Amino acid sequence: MNITIHRGSNQIGGCVTEYESNGWKLFVDYGEQLPGYAVTSLQVEGLTHGDLSKSALLITHYHGDHVACIADLHEELPIYIGQTAKGILEGLSEHVGYVDKKQKALNIRLKSANTFTPGVSLECGEFQITPVVMDHSAFDAYAFRIEAGGLKVFHTGDFRTHGFRSSKLPQVIEKYVGRVDYLVCEATNVCRPVAGVMSEHELQTEFVKAFAENKYNVVYLSSTNIDRLFGLYHAALKTGRPFYVDGYQKKIMDIVAGKNRIWGKSRLYRYKEGREPIVLHREGDEFRVNDKFRDNLSENGYVIIARGGRRFDSLLSRIPSEGRKTYFSMWRGYLDKSNVAYSSELAQSVPVNYEYLHTSGHCDMESLDWLFSTLSPRAIIPIHTDNPRAFADLFCDKWPILMMQDGETFRAIKDPLDME
Repeated sequence: MNITIHRGSNQIGGCVTEYESNGWKLFVDYGEQLPGYAVTSLQVEGLTHGDLSKSALLITHYHGDHVACIADLHEELPIYIGQTAKGILEGLSEHVGYVDKKQKALNIRLKSANTFTPGVSLECGEFQITPVVMDHSAFDAYAFRIEAGGLKVFHTGDFRTHGFRSSKLPQVIEKYVGRVDYLVCEATNVCRPVAGVMSEHELQTEFVKAFAENKYNVVYLSSTNIDRLFGLYHAALKTGRPFYVDGYQKKIMDIVAGKNRIWGKSRLYRYKEGREPIVLHREGDEFRVNDKFRDNLSENGYVIIARGGRRFDSLLSRIPSEGRKTYFSMWRGYLDKSNVAYSSELAQSVPVNYEYLHTSGHCDMESLDWLFSTLSPRAIIPIHTDNPRAFADLFCDKWPILMMQDGETFRAIKDPLDME
């Protein structure tokens, strides 16, 4: 088996990994690069051009840096993605597609994508692939156990061990993965040692305290951070605060609520009967605000899930606000003018006196060490990191680390002792 990192050996996002065996090619992710990195245009045989008859593309999750470029790929190339992830991505594309031509094209390409079932293997020529559901800030995110030529590789995708669903990871790894020959692993937080210290449970507890203490609450967060959204919904229920979202946000939550086969038994993704999120009604290009609505907010308070932009700015200027608390539950880089990911629209909407309540969607280094010990790979290839050297320095005393460059190919072979 040959493993090629086409992009992602020294940057976060935009990763493209290729696995090749006897002419069959399996690619994992094809997303856009994050701001701040030199733009690279990939021309990859079997992916962007050439013979596609022995190729397939796997998508780990719906974040743009993993999926956003699939519209550029020929319709002959099979694409595979999780079923619920596909539904969420379609909802997002339909919401912004009318103003974003690239998002509209992505949605068209997505319609022909195949879906897979976690734990159920699928075959692509020489490859046997088992999707393994992981906990990440994107819902329905996957790792893949990839087997070919007697070799087993585990491609982690983006994941963490401090989310609501992370307690199941050891059982999932034991049942669906076991020991592997090679590990291709995300290393996003290698230079952020404290990232992810707070769990989603702990974060939800902080929000419960905040909502109980403050009558009027506004939270800015990603519209597709499903676990955070449902955590906030339940925090609002516990404190008796009405929970308000716009129509798009409600649609995204409905895709998951009580319908997901993987986590259908979890109460986290269920609405309490008679207490579903309240949809903010529109009148033209504004949210409707009348005396009855204001009186209700004044009496009961509120938790409003907001996004940057004029529509929410206008809403918040027209409703009761004395003592209002605003929380920012996203990466701080979006509000930092010195950061290339700075969002002027979001920064203009979020008041300067906001409270920061957030935790990472990526794994901490102690948990990565646990994963390595569990899988016991012969070598680890870090991707999705802006500092592979720091990763190697951290783990090389215990594990062989292969520091690859973009475009470089590693020929994975069986250990001769395994062949005796």
